[in-house]
Amino acid sequence: MTILITGANRGIGKALSEAYAGRGETVISTARSAEGCAPLDVADPASVTALAKGLDGQAIDLLICNAGVYPDKDQSLDTGYPPEMWAEVFAVNVTGVFLTVQALLPNLSKSAAPKIAIISSQMGSDTRAPGGSYIYRASKAAALNLGRNLATDLRPRGIAVGIYHPGWVRTDMGTEAADIGLDDSVSGLIARFDALSLETTGCFETWDGRPHPF
Repeated sequence: MTILITGANRGIGKALSEAYAGRGETVISTARSAEGCAPLDVADPASVTALAKGLDGQAIDLLICNAGVYPDKDQSLDTGYPPEMWAEVFAVNVTGVFLTVQALLPNLSKSAAPKIAIISSQMGSDTRAPGGSYIYRASKAAALNLGRNLATDLRPRGIAVGIYHPGWVRTDMGTEAADIGLDDSVSGLIARFDALSLETTGCFETWDGRPHPF
């Protein structure tokens, strides 16, 4: 199986790359700039096009859209959340997912059972609204909506799409205060990706297999 992972230079993306490589899969790790990763800035259309061109028609069995940013943790409602921050986050967390999927559709179509896994978050669910982190929450809600609609349009092409909450994970983004470690999140996510099929396409699930309310 050939797997392409965005944002694979650290955190969940890096751990997924290592886990898949450890079980003998062919892994294409991508990042904006990192040793051992193919260059890919998901917010830059030219970079996405260059990656697809460099793959030269190689089949991709699983595309994991993991790249993401979360710069608005400590923003103030009264004075924060500047427009340029909104633009940056949506360019990576939403538009970047779409551009990557769009560019790699020919590669996915060459797989016998292609899959797309989109890392969203429970912070994008309509059922959770504790306030704060407006940009990140909005972007993850948009990524969730994007994934659901992609699932509808790609099902006739035989491409399954799943959207996942990886848990609150102890990474640079999640901080040491988070609930679970990388190993638990990654092993759970891989089990979810393995189980993804056209029968479950459009699902929104947690890392440990629970359906998450939209």
